[in-house]
Amino acid sequence: MTFSRDRVEEIASTLAANGLILRGGFSFGADEVAPAAGSGAPAKSVLLVGQAGAAPWPYFQRWLGQQVEPTANPLDTWSREVIGQVAQAFGARAVSPSDRPYLPFQHWAMRAERLKPSPLGILMHPTYGLWHAYRGALLFENEISPPEVHEAIHLCDICVEKPCLKSCPVDAYSGQGFAHEACLGHVRGPRGEPCRSGGCLDRNACPFGTDYRYPPEVQAFHMAAFAKL
Repeated sequence: MTFSRDRVEEIASTLAANGLILRGGFSFGADEVAPAAGSGAPAKSVLLVGQAGAAPWPYFQRWLGQQVEPTANPLDTWSREVIGQVAQAFGARAVSPSDRPYLPFQHWAMRAERLKPSPLGILMHPTYGLWHAYRGALLFENEISPPEVHEAIHLCDICVEKPCLKSCPVDAYSGQGFAHEACLGHVRGPRGEPCRSGGCLDRNACPFGTDYRYPPEVQAFHMAAFAKL
């Protein structure tokens, strides 16, 4: 049985109540080793769940203000709770990018939305630029009719100046990869205030998707989580 397009749109409408969106999906091939669906049988299809810009932020903040006890990873906890409720309502299994063992979310995302990585490793979206994220996925025992995705130009291919590789004071991103320790040392140090309060300078230098750029308080939240501040 195929999960109809109308059913997929119903899922999208339910997610929208918390500022989340469907980020594409696909059916696993017969020769693929798929993760388990809710029953324990191999899933036949997956829908990715995420965000564009900071749309979920007000919903997350409202939830956070209602918590009696501190939560170590509040955004992940909120995402799991919201997506888990949707999974229960639609007969799916909810999974998260932070689940262990890790699931291939990056690969799924590239396949579902036909995206490619930017020099920063974040997938470049033709509309959202670098200002988007994946918060989880729904695994189904049925085939699905996922949202249509059209091939788009990879914006990094037409960006000559590559300002995303020239704005970090410690050159954290380069052709050799991400200098994790150098980045952490700078963010936590006396000269890291611009990064702590306004987010990654390289990411903010990207000229694409600026209408979806996260507000400073959202970027500060993510930077604090990354640097464990």
